[in-house]
Amino acid sequence: MQAPVENYANPNTCLFHVLFKGAALAFYILSALFFNSFVIIFVVTVLLAALDFWVVKNVSGRILVGLRWWNEINDLGESVWKFESLDQESLARMNKKDSWLFWWTLYLAAAAWLILGAFSLIRFQADYLLVVGVCLSLNVANIIGFTKCKKDAKKQFQQFASQTIASRFQSTVQSAFTLV
Repeated sequence: MQAPVENYANPNTCLFHVLFKGAALAFYILSALFFNSFVIIFVVTVLLAALDFWVVKNVSGRILVGLRWWNEINDLGESVWKFESLDQESLARMNKKDSWLFWWTLYLAAAAWLILGAFSLIRFQADYLLVVGVCLSLNVANIIGFTKCKKDAKKQFQQFASQTIASRFQSTVQSAFTLV
């Protein structure tokens, strides 16, 4: 008997998670065939990459992996990372296919922009390297944000588990001494 195949729990979110990445990459690659204007290529590609950044950061990150991050500047002018995640029980119930798609497309898109950047360098196209740099920066910002968020969620779970074990041990010891 074959095990049931897990489907995507959020196919629409998965679609948009991949759509803007693919659209930005495809437009950048194919635009030379249709446009002679660097300005059009720059504006449309960066706009699609910005839409991808926003969708990943604010929608698909929450729905597909249960994580959310943002960066604030505090009163001292320092950059402070903020993280939110579902509780460990909810994170454990997240759809594995959704999570796999989220992480792999995040890293594959960055790899694709790196390769395109190498081609721009080889062809001495500094202007196109600028487009790639902006798109890669947006993608890497999401990679860093979600990776830090995932680590923070694990750290919070470990702290919670340690505190729970310590308080149970303490209550067990206290109840043993009250019996004596």
